[in-house]
Amino acid sequence: MQLSDFTYSAIQTLCRQGDELAKAGDLETAKQQYLAALRLLPDPAREWEAATWIYVALGDVHYKTNHFEKAFKCFFNAVQCPKGLGNPYIHLRLGQVYYEQENFDKAADELSRAYMGGGIEIFMEDDPKYLEFLETRMRI
Repeated sequence: MQLSDFTYSAIQTLCRQGDELAKAGDLETAKQQYLAALRLLPDPAREWEAATWIYVALGDVHYKTNHFEKAFKCFFNAVQCPKGLGNPYIHLRLGQVYYEQENFDKAADELSRAYMGGGIEIFMEDDPKYLEFLETRMRI
């Protein structure tokens, strides 16, 4: 199944606007753009590949604003969407959220998945504490 060209274009536009707003630091307005994009997906939303990247974008907004429970829900949804399972970035964020929630066993599992799929480079843009933690659990 594919989205109609109109729907796909509208989703891309909303997400692009959300990305620009997020880069400018307007995370709340960015979140609204991503939510609007998500609402355009036919039910069940998690069956569409577009849902994967919309949930990731929403999760990033929540992660960056320290709303870790909401971030977890977004990344948990993303991992269940097409091409979500095995995506190193999604596993990285899940691991980071688990770490922040002090669920260290699950954090280690998800961070190791991120490392296996994305290498050490995937950790370079974030707080080094996550890589330091992973180094206590596995040989890097």
